[in-house]
Amino acid sequence: MLSQFTPRDAHPSLSGYSLPKGLYPAGRLDHDSEGLLLLTADGALHHRLCDPRWGHPRTYLAQVERVPRPEALARLAAGIELKDGRTRPCRARLLASEPDLPPRTPPIRFRKSVPTAWLELVLTEGRNRQVRRMTAAVGHPTLRLVRTAIGRLRLEGLAPGTWRPLTPKEAARL
Repeated sequence: MLSQFTPRDAHPSLSGYSLPKGLYPAGRLDHDSEGLLLLTADGALHHRLCDPRWGHPRTYLAQVERVPRPEALARLAAGIELKDGRTRPCRARLLASEPDLPPRTPPIRFRKSVPTAWLELVLTEGRNRQVRRMTAAVGHPTLRLVRTAIGRLRLEGLAPGTWRPLTPKEAARL
């Protein structure tokens, strides 16, 4: 689905949900990505979450082709030179096991001869398709990408395609 309210190119959008009026996504997910999407009607909060100068962390789980060596993880963590400039340093670590996530529809491509691994990346900027471009730059294309947190707000407890309002405590922490 698209993280916008207007459908495009036969992709479903947020317009299919009964959401309160006046909400806008604070950060986007491309149609191939999954996970936490925060919607807000608070312009100041939207600005604070989306402007990279605030350094608001976003946590992603990325399933990548092949198992990255420590050198590739160090390059990711140090920042990668992309066509639109160098990315900020981030946290990058190889997960010891596959995370407990719901199945993806459609499933990722599977190749018997190419193993996959899961990374956790914590970024403080949100460029277009940034995680995918970063992992590709170090030789490990992203197959599946899931945003699991924005700041201290975590995805836990929500089934795919469901939503809920923030608690006052969660909103204050953001």
